[in-house]
Amino acid sequence: MPSMLKPWMWTISVVVILQSSTWSDGRSFSKQDILKYREKVRAMFYHGYDNYLNHAYPYDELRPLTCDGVDTWGSYSLTLIDSLDTLAIMGNYTEFRRVARLLLNHLDFDEDINVSVFETNIRVVGGLLSAHLLSRRAGLELDPGWPCKGPLLDMAETVAKKLLPAFKTPTKIPYGTVNLMYGVPKGEITITCTAGAGTFAVEFGTLSRLTGDPIFEQTALEALDAIWKYKSDVGLIGNHIDVNTGKWTATDSGVGAGCDSYYEYLVKGGLMLGNPKLLDQYYEYDKVIQQFMKRDDWYMWVNMKKGSVTMPVFQSLDAFYPGLQSMLGKIDDAMKTLHNYYQVWRQLGFIPEFYNIVNGKVVDKREGYPLRPELIESIMYLYRATKDPMLLEMGRDIYTSIEKSSKTPCGYTTIKDVRTHKPDNRMESFFLSETTKYLYLLFDPDNFLHNSGGQGEVISTPRGECVIESGGYIFNTEAHPIDTAALHCCQRARDTKFIEDMLRTLQTKSAKLRFLDDFTRITSPKWMKEGLPGSYNCTAQPFHARLSILGEMFEPQKVMNAAP
Repeated sequence: MPSMLKPWMWTISVVVILQSSTWSDGRSFSKQDILKYREKVRAMFYHGYDNYLNHAYPYDELRPLTCDGVDTWGSYSLTLIDSLDTLAIMGNYTEFRRVARLLLNHLDFDEDINVSVFETNIRVVGGLLSAHLLSRRAGLELDPGWPCKGPLLDMAETVAKKLLPAFKTPTKIPYGTVNLMYGVPKGEITITCTAGAGTFAVEFGTLSRLTGDPIFEQTALEALDAIWKYKSDVGLIGNHIDVNTGKWTATDSGVGAGCDSYYEYLVKGGLMLGNPKLLDQYYEYDKVIQQFMKRDDWYMWVNMKKGSVTMPVFQSLDAFYPGLQSMLGKIDDAMKTLHNYYQVWRQLGFIPEFYNIVNGKVVDKREGYPLRPELIESIMYLYRATKDPMLLEMGRDIYTSIEKSSKTPCGYTTIKDVRTHKPDNRMESFFLSETTKYLYLLFDPDNFLHNSGGQGEVISTPRGECVIESGGYIFNTEAHPIDTAALHCCQRARDTKFIEDMLRTLQTKSAKLRFLDDFTRITSPKWMKEGLPGSYNCTAQPFHARLSILGEMFEPQKVMNAAP
């Protein structure tokens, strides 16, 4: 494949990579230095958070130049919901409990307002689910049935149910907007972006696994199946589609805006739900992404039907992709692409929404930087995978740029033009939910979210014992972490209770054996066809999870006394 870059761009790329490899020999960041930047990021978060409370609450967002608030995505104190789990991750359990009670007492979703289905799902449903699963650690009063019951979980389910009418289309692909009281608005446009339609598996899957109501996970998977069905003959997808007909209305294909979190949720949904089909679909996409989009470790935009390049641009939303690759072990590829993206940051101090790769310039009318998290997200993931100190240098530089050019007396402001660093009057909620969170986690090596699976906690519930906080957290696309172990608690409890209830009704041993024989014979064909449920599917679990499954099968005393 011929190079798309001019010779001078090759030179700059090589020089930047060589220079970056000499920025740090690892000694410039001691443990004390890392923790010092953790505290700097903590102060950054609280400068934005406190000013939101003082000047913008109960509006959705803070306007940091005029020191007031504005509703943007639905008029439900969005920044407060989006920030809740960040408080727990930073260890401020007192404020977490105060805000959780505030939301439970004052939020009302029975309002006649139109909201984005996508944004409400990732920010509100995702934020409430994460807060629910962190509430025990934070010391919030718990429902006796937690983690399978709780007021924050109930609120998340209430909101998700209000989104379900959007999926009642001929294709099962959802509309982009719903009214919280009346469903899909009359005359609603039938065009939606691919990412907006395919970013529900994490939140809806979590809801189904916790509550036992299969409608959410089923709905999310049907939407993913529909998008897969409408891919082109060469295996690519476009970025906008008609929800009634399945016809693509925008045929540019890339890894950024309009497509990004669709790919992300194939991977994260596949891992979290133990669903190999989703992972298989992602790997099929990855083949054509590498074939058609990749040029010199950049990912360009191509025509979905032919694979030819249509836009040789880097979008700021592309920057999540190295982090996604790192989750699947493609570290070398991810690091090379990350170097290219970080080159743009060093050139401009920020990354613009669109950057022309060929001429090395910002694309007009796409020159802003709204404090997006995607670059630091990938840096955090890759640092956890490699411990490369150069990634700490990158994180430090990103922190410094934001602190120097974006900070105002009332918060942090979007950059309107990365060429001049001219500010804009907006602080989106994802700055506190994602950008500061990923920066904090980069510089907090001992955070509980970094648990690699070597430890967990056994808790007692009315349904029996289960293990939580054993690692393997999955971040939704708004950086709300989901404890996957808790999902298996609820799933296993329902399966176990069903069998136990049936066995109690059978009086003789022979009757119980007949029931178990029938149960196995009836369910085995389903398992052989669809694969084992996620909680028993070793291929979808880390090795420590496989050992825990063995622990359920063999009593410890018998194992210890077993003959060699």
